[in-house]
Amino acid sequence: MVCTEMASSRAIFYNDQKTKRLLNVEGEKRPISMQIFGSDEETMGYATAYVSKIADIVDINMGCPAPKVVKNGDGSKLLLDLEQAEKILKAVVKNATVPVTLKCRKGWDKENVVVVELAKIAEKVGMSAITVHGRTRSEFYSGKADLDIIKKVKQEVNIPVIGNGDIVDEESALRMFQETGVDGIMIGRGSFGNPWIFKKISHFLSTGEKLSNPSNEEKLEIIKEHINLAVQEKGEIAVKELRKHIAWYTKNLKNSSEFRNSINHVETEEELIHMVEEYFKMLSNKMIVDL
Repeated sequence: MVCTEMASSRAIFYNDQKTKRLLNVEGEKRPISMQIFGSDEETMGYATAYVSKIADIVDINMGCPAPKVVKNGDGSKLLLDLEQAEKILKAVVKNATVPVTLKCRKGWDKENVVVVELAKIAEKVGMSAITVHGRTRSEFYSGKADLDIIKKVKQEVNIPVIGNGDIVDEESALRMFQETGVDGIMIGRGSFGNPWIFKKISHFLSTGEKLSNPSNEEKLEIIKEHINLAVQEKGEIAVKELRKHIAWYTKNLKNSSEFRNSINHVETEEELIHMVEEYFKMLSNKMIVDL
């Protein structure tokens, strides 16, 4: 199941059109989870009612560590105020017409590890599931995700628990299930430049066998499709954002660092596709020479 990019409840409340474009799910496979964030009951309740009309699940973000989110009291900042967090959860459940889930981190820092308490509150007010990222906000994405705290949450509540953090391949996915007992897993950064990860993990967990990695030809076709879809959605301004995605797609390939540098000033879709095609043509010729 896919979850949308998180959308600000305040922006939805004030009818911000740029934010509402984030909620465009036309043609997408269902079920769709739609994520919102905010730190006051009024806008979160309003956004929930709005999102409930177009989503199958409303997901609340209380895990985002980004400074621009935290400075407004949103995202993981709510882990320092469980009383306010509970008010928000209640407002969301009250205004939802679809199931509601919660995404959070283990706590704000090592002195404020509150996820077990928050999970119990979530269950009490009527949340349908909780996703736990096994890091504190102060850790951002450093170190290793704490599987023990995810396991503890699973032991303390009866609603489904989804494990998140450091799931980058088949083995790490299996480890999350085996060491925590979670009901499901959420993959985030592990999918950057690797949309095949979902199919590969699903196949491995059901059969015990690993699928082969995608060929360079398959990677090229997916990159071109990604570019076309992004430009259709946002116009050629998307090209700047696409640079980082292409860097992820080509990570660890031959001469990838030089290639990434070469696309950093590309401005148009046509130029970007041309450079990507030339790079993969070079890879193909290099493989023939190496053979």
